[in-house]
Amino acid sequence: MQADILQELEQALAPDRILTQKEDLLPYSFDGTAAMKSMPGCVVFPESAGEISACLKIAGARKIPVVTRGSGTGLSGGSVPVEDCIVLCLVRMDQIEEVDPRNLTLLAQTGVITKAIDDAAAEHGLFYPPDPGSMKISTIGGNVAENSGGLRGLKYGVTRDYVMGMEVVLADGEIAWFGNKCVKDVAGYSMRDLFIGSEGTLGIITKVLLKLLPRPQARRTMLATYDSMEDAARTVSAIIAAQIIPCSLEFLDQVTIRCVEDYAKIGLPTEVAALLLMETDGHPHVVAEEALQMAEIAGEHGAVDVHTARDEAEATRLASARRTAFSALARVKPTTILEDVTVPRDKLTEMVHFINEVAGRYSLHIGTFGHMGDGNLHPTFLTDERDRDEMEKVEKALDEIVARTIEVGGTITGEHGVGLAKKKYLAHQFSDPSLALLKKLKQTLDPANILNPGKIFD
Repeated sequence: MQADILQELEQALAPDRILTQKEDLLPYSFDGTAAMKSMPGCVVFPESAGEISACLKIAGARKIPVVTRGSGTGLSGGSVPVEDCIVLCLVRMDQIEEVDPRNLTLLAQTGVITKAIDDAAAEHGLFYPPDPGSMKISTIGGNVAENSGGLRGLKYGVTRDYVMGMEVVLADGEIAWFGNKCVKDVAGYSMRDLFIGSEGTLGIITKVLLKLLPRPQARRTMLATYDSMEDAARTVSAIIAAQIIPCSLEFLDQVTIRCVEDYAKIGLPTEVAALLLMETDGHPHVVAEEALQMAEIAGEHGAVDVHTARDEAEATRLASARRTAFSALARVKPTTILEDVTVPRDKLTEMVHFINEVAGRYSLHIGTFGHMGDGNLHPTFLTDERDRDEMEKVEKALDEIVARTIEVGGTITGEHGVGLAKKKYLAHQFSDPSLALLKKLKQTLDPANILNPGKIFD
């Protein structure tokens, strides 16, 4: 990074909030995505929208790329730097500015950790449902930029469903606010929806106004085990067909079960082919009825055993089987590639079978887990990026999985975003006019192409 540019940035912020040395920049050269890395020119730590605006004006005048970053937990390469860019790291913007129980809202700066949002809501008997697997470390701004999902997405939806307003710094440095606390508001275009899931390519989100819900009165967690993954998938389809919408319906295959048990020592049966984590919440009577119905459906569709958690502590322990899946799998091989495809729920059985068939045909080690209740599958490749031959097989296998996903009416990403990892597939899902419209929006809001360039599409 040129000395005069660094001097301007120091004047806008302060020298102690700018990193320039290679050893300091290295942790910011990658995110949670495997095999993707690039060195930034500098990393800056703004503490307000005004400081971000100043940085963008400096970058815009020199046409310097700007990549926004929170905790760096993304899994599609969305916060991987562009070579010699400015990384705007927003972790110091970490204040919850307001919890409003009367309007069921919470206003937070973009660097607040996701779990801290729900903890703050809980102090008022309220609930922030979106719970990505990285919720203990991911930032709310990153969740909004990626439109993150989570284990409770089946019943409660994803991040988009809880954003009522936001402050955004545009590419030219202008600061805009979209939305309000009103439950109903149809004035003008829904601009906040444009920025949700935009992966930092259209503007930089600095504050979010979030919708909260009353905290559920009761919850029941069950674990069903199966001798075949197909039986688990059929159970999910049957539960949905019975018009039951649980809080979560999560699954792990045998590869993942064994890795989780070895890692976390939860007490999972490692001889089974698959397990379903089923959770219902709400009014105590409804919870009891839904739990009984789901247990019966699981038994009718091949469950070897259905175990109900005896208390809150055991429920948390069982839920941790799913929440630790990625960490457990990541211990097996040097490189872990966590993929993210979503299919219509009636195609789950077919898709699970296809993933297993692809793994066998290419002699690859794939652990599959995910949010089976909403059709979101995470086939996870356990490999070694130093083995070129195997990485070629991984790429071919992924190409086939994505192609079949689109063929059955699915999407290339359910919650991780497009970023760098999935952009080559975007044209397969979108028609030419649809893709052209995305590019027109980018060109209109960021004509100099300084905001996270090369992400989503070239």
